[in-house]
Amino acid sequence: MTPRSALRRYMLVNFLTWLPLGLMLPVMVLLMTERGLSLAQVGLVTTVFSVVTIALELPTGGLADVAGRRVVLAASAAFTLAALALMAVSTTVWMFLAMAVLKGVGRALSSGPATAWYVDTLHELEGPDADLGRGLARGGAMESVALCVGVLAGGFVPLLVPPGPLPPLAVPAAGGAVAAAVLLVVALLALPEPAREHASAVTARGLLRGVPATVGEGVRLVAGAPVLRRLMLVAAGSGVALTAVELLTPGRLAELAGTAEEGSTAYAIVAALGFAGSAFGSAMAPRAARLAGRVTGAGGPSPVAGAVAGTVLTSASVGALAATAGLGGAAGLITAATAYVVLFAGLAVAGLLCLEMTHKAVDAGRRNTVTSTSSLALQGGAAASNLGFGALATGAGTVAAWSVAACLIMASALLFVRMPRTSPAPAPQVRSGSG
Repeated sequence: MTPRSALRRYMLVNFLTWLPLGLMLPVMVLLMTERGLSLAQVGLVTTVFSVVTIALELPTGGLADVAGRRVVLAASAAFTLAALALMAVSTTVWMFLAMAVLKGVGRALSSGPATAWYVDTLHELEGPDADLGRGLARGGAMESVALCVGVLAGGFVPLLVPPGPLPPLAVPAAGGAVAAAVLLVVALLALPEPAREHASAVTARGLLRGVPATVGEGVRLVAGAPVLRRLMLVAAGSGVALTAVELLTPGRLAELAGTAEEGSTAYAIVAALGFAGSAFGSAMAPRAARLAGRVTGAGGPSPVAGAVAGTVLTSASVGALAATAGLGGAAGLITAATAYVVLFAGLAVAGLLCLEMTHKAVDAGRRNTVTSTSSLALQGGAAASNLGFGALATGAGTVAAWSVAACLIMASALLFVRMPRTSPAPAPQVRSGSG
């Protein structure tokens, strides 16, 4: 294994992990309604998926730290494969609910192990001072490329595929299942588990004792480390930004396009462009850190200053959505789409550099647990914003909701002021439940 081959495998795994989500995004609701589900039942299925994912976020992070990255990633692929295969043939609400549970388990299991594997492998090959930024940037870019390709394919394939054993709307789900099967093979055969300090043989007793202990260690680490506390709050701010566009932009585009159907098509195209902007932002994050370091006189790359720049750009983009909400027709569509793309680029720059800082602040034994905590913080910020922005937009209008969101995102940039240094906390001398 060389650093270059590890990077290629990491990029491939990220692409295969996110491709199924992109394929499902344009058709999932339409497939369920075509199979006879009401909108209320569709909402129930979506809620079950969210609840399962959030409930398992930390336990699965601890599982990856105890049992290993490869086995958890393979399990994620297996659950996703089962979920999408079931989705393709589901005909009742109970089948879709079972699919939501399987998909939620797979999503929770996929949160972090690939990145943790890459960081551990790079540290093993190049030492603890290995440059993480370039590889993490390329991995993040591949996630966005997969979503962009998947959204476009999922949106257009049903128009091109003739009716057959599967209805056209079910074909993207079947394609996602194939991608998950490929990921399962790659995880088992191409991701050798790197050596980790304090790792031990996995036994059932060790898992039962070790996973809760590891989760507890990770949560205590986040609570006790100032840099991690701030990064978790920044992740919550990212959830606010995502909600501000994902909740309110579809309605804005439908208003501009004229009909809900045309607005749906416009949103699919804009979403694909947004993922392309995210890929660009991820790829440019190391360069943004270097440029920010020169501007601030840091004497080298400055992830903190680069993350501030990405956060400010994100806030400005949401502010632009509010400022141009009075425009109509083509001008309104172009300005909304441009702001959407720039927002995702800014989010990607800030998110990638925060991910780099997070991995520099934790040791291998708690790496996945801490990144799962970050994901949980993002989902928490998004959940709170869904309630708040929905009520605010209903009572005061979309402009007011976007304006408040822009202010909250800009305020989150203050979390980077005098950011503590990101050096890993010492690992515990004795790991509870080592089995």
